Amino acid sequence: LSKTALLTALCIWEAPAMPASTEYPPFRLGESRFDQGSFYGRLRHFLDVIDPRTLFVSEKRLNECMNLLDQFKNGSLPPGVTNVQLWEAQKIKQAIIHPDTGEKIPMPFRMSGFVPFGTPVVVGLLLPNQTFASTIFWQWLNQSHNACVNYCNRNATKPMPMSKFFQGYLGAVSSAVTIAVGLNLLIKRAEHFSPATRILVQRFIPFPAVASANVCNVLLMRHTELSEGISVLDDKGNVVGTSKLAARHALMETSLTRVVLPMPVLLLPPLIMAMLERLPLLQKHSHLGLPVHSMVCLCAFGLALPVAISLFPQNSQIHVSELEPEIAAATECKILTYNKGL
Repeated sequence: LSKTALLTALCIWEAPAMPASTEYPPFRLGESRFDQGSFYGRLRHFLDVIDPRTLFVSEKRLNECMNLLDQFKNGSLPPGVTNVQLWEAQKIKQAIIHPDTGEKIPMPFRMSGFVPFGTPVVVGLLLPNQTFASTIFWQWLNQSHNACVNYCNRNATKPMPMSKFFQGYLGAVSSAVTIAVGLNLLIKRAEHFSPATRILVQRFIPFPAVASANVCNVLLMRHTELSEGISVLDDKGNVVGTSKLAARHALMETSLTRVVLPMPVLLLPPLIMAMLERLPLLQKHSHLGLPVHSMVCLCAFGLALPVAISLFPQNSQIHVSELEPEIAAATECKILTYNKGL
């Protein structure tokens, strides 16, 4: 695909234009311009976060955005700066800079890069007639990418040594390969399946393998949060304390999104391709199969990602009664927030 075609396909989820007064309310630093209490509001927020156009933002433009936000914070904003400029600056910063570390997230591991860099892997996972070697390769590549995305978008209020990263990485990849290979062997030994049925069933094997491995990946890559806890903040943004119970909530929410994410990505393309492959066009021009398959996967991925990560807000809220007693005793606030990670 050309760059223009790819950007067009990746932006299929862009929401329709709305009046500027509704689209850009008065700027609020560190907050979303959309209502995070509703699914639709979170969906629109994460469409901003995963906008693939932010991948092409230059270093100069990023610095300009960060300087503009610093000026707003310090009350030294130049005259003439509009809400539109401030919201766009914050969008760019949130897409590129980790909220806890303040460091740039590598391009392939940003949420805005998840679809363009992950689609070739999805296509590979769904290729028909997988061999033992190809199954291992694509599962390894998929979980390697997922592991890096999980690590780079984790809650980073507590440091995580690289040794823990590699332990989690090995565990995640091992679980994915074991599940996928085991299911493939099980299908191949099912003698009552016809060849056509076996091929169709094999196309669906990646879903249970990837979904279960995704959960393992999140838990293994971020298990340090469970043992050490994550920071919880009051309504003024001050750190109240470190909570293991909040970390448990964060990982449960993230794990659920990783189960929902591969549903349309790995279930819809096999169904759609099974129907398209019966058409005379693809039967006559078999070389079109891979490009059509890739476009179907790209569209499914572009639909699934914003829906999955919109299930929960990134800055989730939790009642102090659900946290450790010492946390509740340290603040008068009844509702605290924490960074769930993505």
